[in-house]
Amino acid sequence: MRKVILKKKIVKAVAALPKRERILFDKLVEDLKEKGPVLPNWPNYKKLTDTNTYHCHLSYHWVACWIETIEGIELEVAYVGNRENAPY
Repeated sequence: MRKVILKKKIVKAVAALPKRERILFDKLVEDLKEKGPVLPNWPNYKKLTDTNTYHCHLSYHWVACWIETIEGIELEVAYVGNRENAPY
C-alpha cells in the first residue's frame, strides 16, 4: 500500500469537481494506493516527459496529474481540474 498525498489545494479542487468526477477521483486514489503510479487502464493515461510525473482523464474535460515522490512508496496528486489548465 502506497501513501497518496493530497494537499489542501487538491482537496479544494476535488470538491469543486462535478459529482461523477469526484467519484472517479476517489477510485483513482484507491488505484494509486494499491497499484502505484502506472495505471494504463485509466483513460488517456500517460507518463509525462518528467520521469516521475503521470496523468489521466477523469472525463473529457477533467484530468488528474500525480508525481511519484518516493519510488514505490509515496505519490502526490499535483493537479486536479479542467484539461485546459493542466500543467502539461
